[in-house]
Amino acid sequence: MIPLLTVSEMRDADARAAGTVAPRALIRRAGTAVALEAQRLLGSCYGARVAVLAGPGLNGDDGRVAANWLRARGAKVTVLDATQAPSSIRDVELVIDAAYGLGCSRPYVAPEVEPEVLVLAVDLPSGVDADSGEVLGSPLRATVTLALGALKPAHVTGDATAYVGRLAFAGLGIVEGSRDGLVEDRDLTHFVTGDASDHKWRHAVEVLAGSTSMPGAAELVTRGALASGASMIRLLSRGSVAELVTLAPEIVRVSDGTVDARCRAIVAGPGLGPDAASWLRPLLVNVSAFVVLDADALQPEFVRDVAPHNGTWILTPHEAEFERLAGRTSGSDRLNATRNLAKELGCVVLLKGPLTIIAAPDGTTRIVNSGSAALATAGTGDVLAGLIAGALARGHAPLDAAAWSAHLHGRAGSCLPPYGTATDVVANVRGVLRDLSATSAAK
Repeated sequence: MIPLLTVSEMRDADARAAGTVAPRALIRRAGTAVALEAQRLLGSCYGARVAVLAGPGLNGDDGRVAANWLRARGAKVTVLDATQAPSSIRDVELVIDAAYGLGCSRPYVAPEVEPEVLVLAVDLPSGVDADSGEVLGSPLRATVTLALGALKPAHVTGDATAYVGRLAFAGLGIVEGSRDGLVEDRDLTHFVTGDASDHKWRHAVEVLAGSTSMPGAAELVTRGALASGASMIRLLSRGSVAELVTLAPEIVRVSDGTVDARCRAIVAGPGLGPDAASWLRPLLVNVSAFVVLDADALQPEFVRDVAPHNGTWILTPHEAEFERLAGRTSGSDRLNATRNLAKELGCVVLLKGPLTIIAAPDGTTRIVNSGSAALATAGTGDVLAGLIAGALARGHAPLDAAAWSAHLHGRAGSCLPPYGTATDVVANVRGVLRDLSATSAAK
């Protein structure tokens, strides 16, 4: 997990690091990391025309180190004092924005650059508030932002996210760990667990999804749960869904109107219709299993009345569903909006989007950025709900189950062919897990 720290937390980490590593050595590490990222953007340093906007603080020092590194490899580098920079920068291939970082607290107007020019932001685009993500002035829109030491809130929330571009990270050996962070591939190493004492009921999932008008939701949820390790799935739907879709042969179709207490996790909501809450209420009152609520089950009165509010239930809203649950939009500060709703409802909340944010009631937060626009198609949310339920059944804590499943879902979605479907996402999940397992074993 890549750590996510506030400005004060980052400064504390920097101070601790300075006690064991000379400040100039840390600047060399940071500047070299910036130069290497610049080289990746350029492809070749030799003859490349680069401008470095260097401010008066540590970001400027990082930029000057990067400038020297690039010059040594044949680049034509101009270092510009950010406090006296021209109104525009011309005739360059890359601008390294090292003007202002954590300490930026007042409007900054960056020089104009031509649209085709690459921009590499050092730690943050200059001219954003690192904690709130508020845009101060007129920053450059980065092609890549290289976060140093840890991610900051502005990388993942607020209007600043429109200026970040692709997010890269250089740890620099500064931060040893943090409560909050961005999920990485290596976090999925132990996603599917098991031992010799396993049996089919040990990782069982109850699926309450699908109706005669939306039968496909039941199929997609169950396939998602199977892909993430559910060893037994009971499906209870509204109507004869099994006659309308092709369910995996492993799925047990039930019609007794009860939830089996042996199921470790329950996923409820997809495809049940707008009156889902009244149908679900008697099924979910006083259940002891972990519960994933998605789609039609995300009704505010139902959640407030039935959920135990102890962090064992997971809610997976998109923006419109979030507004319905919270009575307000998530706004530009999606990070704190998600945290606030999780605390208010006593549930883990997973807010879907280009950056998916997952928060526990105590404020612990995970960020997922592995998805792509290909996931904006019908049924992919049903697959995610199933993946989370399977992960819960495998014994993962709710926050981890939601965050790791979202990352896996994003990785599987990023492999979609043109015009891919939710069914393709399911097919890709096992391949992603297999590839990650092979990579881990090779190390």
